[in-house]
Amino acid sequence: MTHDHDLVLRPTAAQISTALNPPPGRNGGDLVVETLAGLGATTVFGLPGQHALGMFDALSRSCLRYIGLRVENNAGFAADAYGRVTGEAAPLLLSTGPGALTSLAALQEAAAASAPVLAISSQIPTAGLGGGRHGYLHELPDQAASFRGVVKSVHTVRTQSQIPSAVAAAWKSALTAPHGPVWVEIPQDVLLAETTLPVVTGVDATPEELVPRPELTAVAAHLLSHAARPAIIAGGGVVRSDASGKLRALAEKLDAPVVTTFGGKGAFPWEHPLSLQSWLEDRHTTDFLEDADVLLVVGSGLGELSSNYHTFKPRGRVIQVEADLGKLESNHPALGIHADARLALQALLETVEERTDATAPERVRAVLARVRERIASQELALEQDLLAAVRRALPAGSPSFWDMTILAYWAWSAFDPRGANTMHSAQGAGGLGYGFPAALGAAAADPARPVLAVSGDGGALYSIAELATARQYDLPVTWLIVDDGGYGILREYMTDAFGRATATELTRPDYVALAESFGVPAVRTTPEALEADLAKALAASGPSVVVLPALLRMFAPTHLDQDPGVPPVL
Repeated sequence: MTHDHDLVLRPTAAQISTALNPPPGRNGGDLVVETLAGLGATTVFGLPGQHALGMFDALSRSCLRYIGLRVENNAGFAADAYGRVTGEAAPLLLSTGPGALTSLAALQEAAAASAPVLAISSQIPTAGLGGGRHGYLHELPDQAASFRGVVKSVHTVRTQSQIPSAVAAAWKSALTAPHGPVWVEIPQDVLLAETTLPVVTGVDATPEELVPRPELTAVAAHLLSHAARPAIIAGGGVVRSDASGKLRALAEKLDAPVVTTFGGKGAFPWEHPLSLQSWLEDRHTTDFLEDADVLLVVGSGLGELSSNYHTFKPRGRVIQVEADLGKLESNHPALGIHADARLALQALLETVEERTDATAPERVRAVLARVRERIASQELALEQDLLAAVRRALPAGSPSFWDMTILAYWAWSAFDPRGANTMHSAQGAGGLGYGFPAALGAAAADPARPVLAVSGDGGALYSIAELATARQYDLPVTWLIVDDGGYGILREYMTDAFGRATATELTRPDYVALAESFGVPAVRTTPEALEADLAKALAASGPSVVVLPALLRMFAPTHLDQDPGVPPVL
């Protein structure tokens, strides 16, 4: 008896001939790049190193495009952004020891933001594995141990025949909800040795779907349908699962106000009558959410920033939809639904009863008015004007990438991203240096539209070397550097806490002259000229730098009066 799947699996005569007569001159690295190409990868990021040269040599025989950055951590940030904007697993090729370890901060950000990054590193030769101290260059007793607490999964290769399966398994892991970074390591000799294995074809690594349990969504739908004051918190999981349309449909069916977390920016239309926008670090928003009798939290763990520094204390019933099992009910008791946000929202859409609440838009307007009044009382016109200028200059649909800097902290709450999956920052792990290299990764994914990066002068120094990358690949990234002479937010925190700031002031270069030395056009602007200068830079082809000398301040926090023991750390 013949089954259909037997016919699918039977190789053709041409496939048999190719398998029996593989092309000469291939090594273990070819098996890596062939597998990546078979999985659908088109672009890889990385930095070569002695042990990884087999992979980089194989790139010359492949169809993959290589974007080489100058620091492994920055290469990781670029891969992170590529994964975020495309939804594909972004390959990151690294060398052993120092090269691998330098990527750790970027992989932590990818993990926190659920960005699918496929990191493939070399290892010392097979003879040196096992924890002994053999004295190989870059040797670590257990390199993978450094990554197990950061990435979703670790995949170790010891022979060439294991390469396709390991890379495919890692790809599947990276793209199964929740998305995240994964780690593959392959010994140097395995990569360098000539291979007689067939060319890798027909790789299948379809991600598993994380489907909600129907009895749980039925209960959730009942609670939402009969709620008096439902509200929704939409997190990054909505953006990662491309579920913003389903979120809007559900909110409108329930007449439920929606606030987005900083990682969920763009998940809900900014100017929608039900939009509470992103003012999570405001007590008026916190009070409104606490007053909800049923609160639906989708794709968020209600962590420090999303909970106004853990001062948020819901009084009603909480329903939490979360793909990351570690975040499910970790901060608040809830009806926990372990599922992909898109699938859970679809299930709720199909089962909730429509409800009408004519007061919902007015209650939303009242909260936003109180937020505006609070900000207006603090004499922060400069900061608001600068953010508005950036918004007007940035074309709709163009992505922006924000480093950990004061203007970015404003943007988390006050910036209209004008679309889902267009505004990104490093607020997941909170490391400096994210903005510019991440923007390069997004530009590599879609070089047809301009990309904006925003950094402070302190964060800019983490990634200044990538001006060479931007120029080499002619990537359309405009880099706005807000120069205040130091680590501005730490200066503000220390002055508030101790009466003076220590270790926050920086000697920095002339950023305009430095950019021009890389062949990148640059301009020094003013608050009044920012919009025009930024718009001109974004409209030009290739990379550019806009430097804004300005001393900015943050709006006052609202959580300290609730819990004085919680420090205002960003």
